[in-house]
Amino acid sequence: MPLDRPKRALCPRCLRPQSACLCPWIRPTAHQAEVLILQHPMEVQEAKGTARLLNLSLARSRLVTGEQFAPAELQALLTGPFEALEPASAAAPPPQAVLLYPDLPQDRALGWPAPRALTPGELQNPAELRLVVLDGTWRKSRKMLHLNPLLQQLPRLALAQLPASRYRIRKARQLHQLSTLEACCAALAQLQNDAEPFEPLLAAFDGWVAQLLQARPPLPIG
Repeated sequence: MPLDRPKRALCPRCLRPQSACLCPWIRPTAHQAEVLILQHPMEVQEAKGTARLLNLSLARSRLVTGEQFAPAELQALLTGPFEALEPASAAAPPPQAVLLYPDLPQDRALGWPAPRALTPGELQNPAELRLVVLDGTWRKSRKMLHLNPLLQQLPRLALAQLPASRYRIRKARQLHQLSTLEACCAALAQLQNDAEPFEPLLAAFDGWVAQLLQARPPLPIG
């Protein structure tokens, strides 16, 4: 009978093995809009995933794992107060949730409603917005959107200028396909018209990616 392998000790903060701890790369980052990260379950154990680093660096963020959510649960996630943040006052209006996702022509063929645009007033007050970010591959995020009609009904935010991805550890189909962390930072910078607060986190992200690349086993010769 084979012996059970001892479980690797996990960091209590980032929940990664000690050898792959994310904590040295966390950069507390000030941001205006709240961030709700909906993570596909298959991304939880993905060593190259960026959602945990993003969540630990953004104070006004929450990370929730699931593929399909009950409507009442999802509505509470979209508009209710975050548990980790101070409770909202009774007079405070709920945040306006906005989905970080492009509006594609093929979505109409699927019967998905055309999302409304954010109003100029909403865009001028990013602190009153809750940015919803789907963490998963393109296929997984499309499935999450398909399974959750409430997400389909949200106004959407598309990135105005797509930077080239710095995520060298994971192959992208196109040059401008970004990791969850990169896309969220770009969206927050776009909403508050200021990219400078996110540069330290992106620089740390570069260091983390370099560390992952260095840890890769060398390719066989010949």
